Amino acid sequence: MGPSLSGEHADAPSIAALREQAEGCERCDLYKHATQLVFGEGPGKARVVLVGEQPGDREDLAGRPFVGPAGRILDECLHEAGIDRSSCYLTNAVKHFKFEQRGKRRLHSRPNAGEIQRCSWWLGAELEKLHPEVVVALGATALSALLGRRAGVMKNRGDLIATPTGYQVLVTIHPSYLLRIQNRDDAAAERARFVKDLAQIAGRVD
Repeated sequence: MGPSLSGEHADAPSIAALREQAEGCERCDLYKHATQLVFGEGPGKARVVLVGEQPGDREDLAGRPFVGPAGRILDECLHEAGIDRSSCYLTNAVKHFKFEQRGKRRLHSRPNAGEIQRCSWWLGAELEKLHPEVVVALGATALSALLGRRAGVMKNRGDLIATPTGYQVLVTIHPSYLLRIQNRDDAAAERARFVKDLAQIAGRVD
């Protein structure tokens, strides 16, 4: 299991209390440069949790997960799969935006293993409070936080993997991957496959 399932986690009586605790998080150095912490959001009794990598530039400024270009694609694909986003809880493995400054632009930089480990303090606590039926690992960083290094997106994509916590983990890509595909036909095929992955859990959402 990954650190969010096997390590120690924050303790609070509710998701709201967890969010309040996390606002002052200094467990790694990412807080020093990010605009703000971006915690998860969604119903406290959500049966499905979607976990991404980290906030992007738009999310960092807005303080909400999945509100940028990748979030728009996720919304569209969830809809096509028959899933209402408002019924899901959305969060990230890492809660602060990690980036490299290039002139006026802030370019995404992938979190390292130590940052994922330290932020699992919060992700693990979110999952303990929510008790979902399915957790969707959107991409490699989320999958590492949930299931560790033995699982792989390409190896396990589309699989529903049981965990000792009682919920299953659905393995799939991060929607930002679809933004990077240059060939139109390839992009359409990968999008259809992503929708098919998500459709496996459509019946689990209230």
